[in-house]
Amino acid sequence: MIVAVTGGKGGIGKSTTSWNLGRELNAVVVDADLTAADLPPGTGPDLHDVLAGRVDPPAAVEDVGQVSILPCGRTLSGARASKLEHLDQVLERLEREWEHVVVDCPAGLARDVGIELRSADLAVLVTTPAETALVDAFRTYELSEDLRTPVAAAVLNKADCETHDDLADRIGRTLGVEVTIVEQQDAVADAQAKWTPVRDYALDAQAVEAYEAVADRLERAQRRLSERPDTL
Repeated sequence: MIVAVTGGKGGIGKSTTSWNLGRELNAVVVDADLTAADLPPGTGPDLHDVLAGRVDPPAAVEDVGQVSILPCGRTLSGARASKLEHLDQVLERLEREWEHVVVDCPAGLARDVGIELRSADLAVLVTTPAETALVDAFRTYELSEDLRTPVAAAVLNKADCETHDDLADRIGRTLGVEVTIVEQQDAVADAQAKWTPVRDYALDAQAVEAYEAVADRLERAQRRLSERPDTL
């Protein structure tokens, strides 16, 4: 299963969601933001090297605590040398090795986001309650639909369960997906600052149950897709 974590706007918690879903799914997380990577940089070869054909994908994967990651480089020259059209092959190779792959998509709706969404089996849509984030999230949903990558779940980040429950319901009804609220808690930000999944930092945090619920929805959606008969 290859999952694209996306949402359009920056600063909404896509990387935090990707990191924690990597832990919940026992997946390898791919930092696929070629020009503004936001996950741990790694100590060896990275996605730039892989997409340039210099390194085999599994050889660039590192373990950071409980999470496996294919990090991304930080140089403009590395990004320019990367052949993004090879990303689908890279993700498929990682899927064979790890079974589950979580792709942390860049912000915006540029060409690379489309390639990453098209390369995934399922998408997780991330937003916050802010109007600008919601507008970008809906645009990203439309792009995902155009590319025929089902949005299996949505995450409403930096929210409050009581205050934003109605908003989550409206988003869910409009998009036809279940929306999980991840409350704004210090534990989430503190854990991410240490590159530690919330589960391993504060087991009683509301976010632990939230990320677990999203992971469960993804696995159920993948089972439904695998049970569909092949069509011509």
